[in-house]
Amino acid sequence: MGKAGVMPCRVLTWHVHGNYLYYLCSAPHNFLVPTKPGRPEGYGGRKGHLPWPGNLEEFPADAAKDMDFDCILYQSRVNWDVDQYDILSAEQRSLPRIYVEHDPPRQSPTDTRHPVDDPRTLLVHVTPFNDLMWDSGTSPTRVIDHGVKVASGVTYSGELERGIAVVNGMPWRGRRVGRDVFERVREHVPIDLVGMGSEEIGGLGEVPNHQLHAFIARYRFLFNPIRYTSLGLAVCEAMSIGLPIIGLATTEMPTTVRNGISGYVDTDVAKLIEPMRRLLHDMGEAQRLSAGASHYARERFDIARFAADWDGAIRHAVEAFAS
Repeated sequence: MGKAGVMPCRVLTWHVHGNYLYYLCSAPHNFLVPTKPGRPEGYGGRKGHLPWPGNLEEFPADAAKDMDFDCILYQSRVNWDVDQYDILSAEQRSLPRIYVEHDPPRQSPTDTRHPVDDPRTLLVHVTPFNDLMWDSGTSPTRVIDHGVKVASGVTYSGELERGIAVVNGMPWRGRRVGRDVFERVREHVPIDLVGMGSEEIGGLGEVPNHQLHAFIARYRFLFNPIRYTSLGLAVCEAMSIGLPIIGLATTEMPTTVRNGISGYVDTDVAKLIEPMRRLLHDMGEAQRLSAGASHYARERFDIARFAADWDGAIRHAVEAFAS
């Protein structure tokens, strides 16, 4: 049951970003995710190591047309362009709908029209920066800031005199996620890299989700080398644990990290190396920034606020766009 006895909605969505889906399930609704044989991208259901809650249900994709939903939640361009026509009936495609945009525009940072240009589709941006940069056309928009949960009992210790970067796919995603930035900094400061494919460039490989928080808590700081993407959940989670954050002052990062309070951000990579070195040699400074990071995370990335925001968005879409 939702608030004050209000029934939860049945929301069809896809498994696109596992961690985001996990946090999304904090909202008081039932989320239904389709699966296909072999569990290809988007159809993974409850796969992976995350502790999926009971309100996330999987079902065979070919059964979708015979099921009842209150709302369709799209999470990728493929969901919008292909999947809805593949598994949903025409009647289901006219149901109340939401599209959550996880990324900033790629083609042009200022002049890209969002592929969803529909006054009957609620377009949710995950950062104010994304909302600012996308041309959202006629779609009504709202921003739902990230919300995260940290594994029970995990707190910052910082005993390793090293930095840690958490980036998936750095070998093939290249400059956008700052491969060159990371490799440049690594020449001057000891920094480890974890994430999908990281072992290809000397990283430690992928750390399972349920082990990641405790793994990074031992490092002195988190370095985010990414040039251009949404505010990563890895940054939000690291701040919640209490890691000081060092990163590029691009996209949403300047609103997230306050220099000298919770870490340091700059567009000049050379200016980031000195505070990294200082943190490695001054545990007291690291602990001070750790306190600032965790305080900010509690204010901005609270999971209860995130769940309430998504509850509001889903109920608004169902009420406003019902045929």
